Amino acid sequence: MEHVTEGSWESLPVRLHPRVLGALRELGFPYMTPVQSATIPLFMKNKDVAAEAVTGSGKTLAFVIPILEILLRREEKLKKYQVGALIITPTRELAIQIDEVLAHFTKHFPQFSQILWIGGRNPGEDVAKFKEQGGNIIVATPGRLEDMFRRKAEGLALASCVRSLDVLVLDEADRLLDMGFEASINTILEFLPKQRRTGLFSATQTQEVESLVRAGLRNPVRISVKEKGVAASSTQKTPSRLENYYMVCKADEKFNQLVHFLRNHKQEKHLVFFSTCACVEYYGKALEALVKGVQIMCIHGKMKHKRDKIFMGFRRLQSAGICICDPTMESGPLLAHSHMVIAIPSPIHSAFVHRCGRTARIGHGGSALVFLLPMEESYVSFLEINQKCPLQEMKLQKNTGDLLPKLKSMALSDRAMFEKGMKAFVSYVQAYAKHECNLIFRIKDLDFASLARGFALLRMPKMPELRGRQFPDFVPADVNTDTIPFKDKVREKQRQKLLEQQRKEKRENEGRKKFIKNKAWSKQKAKKEKKKQMNEKRKREEGSDIEDEDMEELLNDTRLLKKFKKGKITEEEFEKGLFSSGKRTVSRADTGMPDSEEDC
Repeated sequence: MEHVTEGSWESLPVRLHPRVLGALRELGFPYMTPVQSATIPLFMKNKDVAAEAVTGSGKTLAFVIPILEILLRREEKLKKYQVGALIITPTRELAIQIDEVLAHFTKHFPQFSQILWIGGRNPGEDVAKFKEQGGNIIVATPGRLEDMFRRKAEGLALASCVRSLDVLVLDEADRLLDMGFEASINTILEFLPKQRRTGLFSATQTQEVESLVRAGLRNPVRISVKEKGVAASSTQKTPSRLENYYMVCKADEKFNQLVHFLRNHKQEKHLVFFSTCACVEYYGKALEALVKGVQIMCIHGKMKHKRDKIFMGFRRLQSAGICICDPTMESGPLLAHSHMVIAIPSPIHSAFVHRCGRTARIGHGGSALVFLLPMEESYVSFLEINQKCPLQEMKLQKNTGDLLPKLKSMALSDRAMFEKGMKAFVSYVQAYAKHECNLIFRIKDLDFASLARGFALLRMPKMPELRGRQFPDFVPADVNTDTIPFKDKVREKQRQKLLEQQRKEKRENEGRKKFIKNKAWSKQKAKKEKKKQMNEKRKREEGSDIEDEDMEELLNDTRLLKKFKKGKITEEEFEKGLFSSGKRTVSRADTGMPDSEEDC
């Protein structure tokens, strides 16, 4: 491993506490990284900092060490319920990692208590824990922290506890905003004292991050740490030891290529990204069956307590292992010693840096591989220009074999697998339609037949995106999918019971008039309004079919009628003008004139 260092910790212009230096030696970090040597002295000298550095460059220690030093230098010691430092991070996995790093230092300083507030846990237990042990340093995700500020009824006056706040850290600030936490961050900032030191750390500098810098920091010092050599000249945003690759293959070839690659690299640690939770569930089961001799774990955002357990288990794996996950794992130093990050669907460009940055951390080497469809190849140039992330092409592997029939047979033998495949396909298409780079990832250009074959579907699902389309290149399986049973006997028994109940209701309702449930008033009104607009549009289109000559004649008649009503012309002159062309027959009713004197 090649270290990128900026001297020893003792060379800092500000002296660190001996016990802090001892903890650094225990962790095996005798030297600083560039972002640490640039940030720590400024942060400790009452400066707000906005630091941009590539993923895996050691940003965590760049704010953990200043937090401890600032709290140690306080004139008045922190009391049990006084919060001195607050670290906000986008995901619970990253929060757990930061909490662990912090614990390595706070064990040498028993006067400081720390607490972790993240989603997936009982908030009542978090309140009780804070009341019991306090929390001088809080590591939290935005949603849970915002919730804690609102728990006055449970006896937690967090707003008064943070009045003593010295340091606020927003870690992975770009991901905080990308994941939709802007409103939560603004709410939290309103509770915090203005006289504080704030550190904002991110891998990319976006317009949203710049807005947050202006709102939350006072006269900040901006720090931008670039990689040496090629990276410095191109402002590359991924570590220079990270090798980025892309592979162009058809949708029905991706799975075979993935399995072949994983089988040939069993002794390495891999993180495989899919776009949705349903895809993680489906392909996780598929890979468990087809890639033997290696531990495979699945983790996604819909998991609660189980998610943390799987995360910790994967981290403990020393070498071989595969983690199938969704975009919730894009932030967080999950794979400090990993070999490869694989992205099956192409990530949104703002997340690409974070996703690939899960490997090649703090001087280690690593690789990232992105699978692209032929129509998506221009994404490579886009990433190089927009995100400063150059990619090298990896050629298609040979002799991969066709594993899709095996995947189909798994679906035919177990309804759970069949349903997972259908849900995965639907969720993939819906996620693809919402891709940030919709000029490259165009849903209308997607080959749905090839995609369905790649998912090993037995039939096409019913969904709005496929309505009215024909797929001659997709041959559905010659089987009634309703007859496919669950392997789990309990689930199959429940399904059969439900089917019998549905058949009974159908027999009872035969011959009865179908009851149509009244729609909500708002929906009825919207439907009427839409119908009215459609009618008006149709009338306008019909009106536009009048020939130009008829239109001119009609306008002439209208002008004559106006003149007659104003008394500018006589009745005889009006009728003479109407019939002068001899092409139209106009009755008095058409003009609004009485037919006889009796009608007057």
